[in-house]
Amino acid sequence: MEKGKIVALEDRIPKLKEQRRRKANRRLVLLLFLFFTMIVIIAYSQSPLSHIKTITVDGNEVYSDSELIRKSGLTKTTNIWKVSKNDVSSKLKKLSEIKQADVKIHWPNTISIQVKEHKRIAYLKQDLNYYPVMENGKILRDRNEEKIPVNSPILFDFKEGAALNEMVKELEKLPSEIVNSISEIHYSPKKTDQYHISLFMNDGFEVSATLRSFSEKMVHYPSIISQLDPNKKGIIDLEVGSYFKAFEPEAEEKEVEKN
Repeated sequence: MEKGKIVALEDRIPKLKEQRRRKANRRLVLLLFLFFTMIVIIAYSQSPLSHIKTITVDGNEVYSDSELIRKSGLTKTTNIWKVSKNDVSSKLKKLSEIKQADVKIHWPNTISIQVKEHKRIAYLKQDLNYYPVMENGKILRDRNEEKIPVNSPILFDFKEGAALNEMVKELEKLPSEIVNSISEIHYSPKKTDQYHISLFMNDGFEVSATLRSFSEKMVHYPSIISQLDPNKKGIIDLEVGSYFKAFEPEAEEKEVEKN
């Protein structure tokens, strides 16, 4: 062998020792880091620092922030490590007004709740109260109002069930400008039609229709009244075809005297 390539064993031993010492130091640093990290995590999880500090709520109109937070079961003493996003979401979706609830955890101690509510389609008038009717056909008995709601049809004689569900579905199909032109909708079933309804419009006309074809025919309401004399009010019948019958003056006078 050439003389320049020969390395004495006693020259290699210090280098090997140095390499082993460096490896041992790196392992020690890593172990110490993991140890102290575990200590910090355990101390944090067991201390008040891990309690929820902030809860934010977005997307709500029917419920206030405080109401939804109360329904979620979360408090400022809840340990954030014990929060189940699915459990909180399930609690909120049990409310008839809540369509969807997304819960997110933002470390170290913040919870955000994003809700999507069912839309208010109309109001049900009973006695002196107005109860919101949601897009899922539910009547909010605990959300009554004593003032007449603006830009929402007022329903009479409806109750939760097939007819109300059909009414909500048909209203959702109509453009907002037509829905806003409706003042009252009375559920008035007949022997020949269990889905008959009578509408009173903001412009003074009355509409007789059936829920089975309500949206299909009511969408033409602006076109129908454009062909009528606005000073001559009456009933627009949309049950089978589409025809207009003016109110009889004599009948109106008798009704006034009777009232």
